[in-house]
Order: sequence, then C-alpha cells, then structure tokens
Amino acid sequence: MNPACNIFIIGPTGAGKSSLGRRLGKHYGRPFIDLDQEIEQRAGASASMVFDIEGEAGFRKREAALLESCSRRQGIVMATGAGAVLDAANRDHLATRGFVVWLQASIDHQLERLRMDRSRPLLDGGDRRQRLQAMAAKRDPLYRLIADLIVACEADNLATVSARCIGLLDAHWVQADAAGRQRQA
Repeated sequence: MNPACNIFIIGPTGAGKSSLGRRLGKHYGRPFIDLDQEIEQRAGASASMVFDIEGEAGFRKREAALLESCSRRQGIVMATGAGAVLDAANRDHLATRGFVVWLQASIDHQLERLRMDRSRPLLDGGDRRQRLQAMAAKRDPLYRLIADLIVACEADNLATVSARCIGLLDAHWVQADAAGRQRQA
C-alpha cells in the first residue's frame, strides 16, 4: 500500500526483523511493535511454551488476533513473526494497512544467526537446514506477494542493513497521516 502510515517488516526466521524494526522505529520516531513479543506478553509465556501447550494452531490464532489489532494502529513500525504470512487475512491486513518490507535472508545466513538459538519451536529437532528450506519454499512466494520493498540482509551488519533500508524507504515510501493523506517525508 502506498501511501501508508505504517511500516510492517516480514521475512524468515532469523533474518533480523526485530533488530531492524527497532532501528526504523527510532529513525522515523514511531513506536515499534514486535508481534512475537506481544504474543508472549499477552500469553504470559514464551512462544515455545505457547507452542507446547496450544500447538502451532493455537499460536497462529493468537498471532492473527494480535496482528489484526496491532495493524489497525496508526504510525507504527511492526515486525511480524516469520509465519504470519501463512494466513490470508494476515496478508490482507499487512498489505492494506501499511508499507511492507520483506527482509530477505539466505538459509546460510539464517543458520548462522540461529546457531545458538534454541527458542524456535519450528526448528526443534531434525535438520535445521531442511526445515528452513521447507519454510522458505512455502513462505517466500507469500512474502513476495505482499512486499512493497525487498531488502537483502545477508552478511551485512545491522547498521549497514538499516542504512540501506532507510535509504530505500526514503526513496519509495510515501508517508501518510492517520487519515490517509500524503505528507512530505
């Protein structure tokens, strides 16, 4: 959507969506929402615990409800969970309520970033590379479907990725106020 008053960051597990989102929020003077952290705060438990107790379906139900609610806010930067795009209603909310940035990451980059992380329930047990490849096969076409901007992160550090993303946003994102009126950046 363009113009838009929100920035939504989508992408695979371990791409750095939350880190980028915090920086974009600070740069643009907008509140930052990490959807996974919101789920954890409202559930009073970690995402892993929610998965253990309610399964992926329960987690996705919570995710959809919060995404619907949070995406209605005006003037925010929000990082979604990697699987939020699996739900068609979520994709619609993201595409119609904000400017969507797809933070791309290769499987190798994800593996490097996640090598010490054991808090990702969908990566527990088995071959992590194979699981990430299966997720990418299903999710990448959905990311592409709603992305207004694609930013590759690869081996670059966060400062470089953030600067690149800000430059691209400044060139392509037409900011709007809460009433949907275009305003100068």
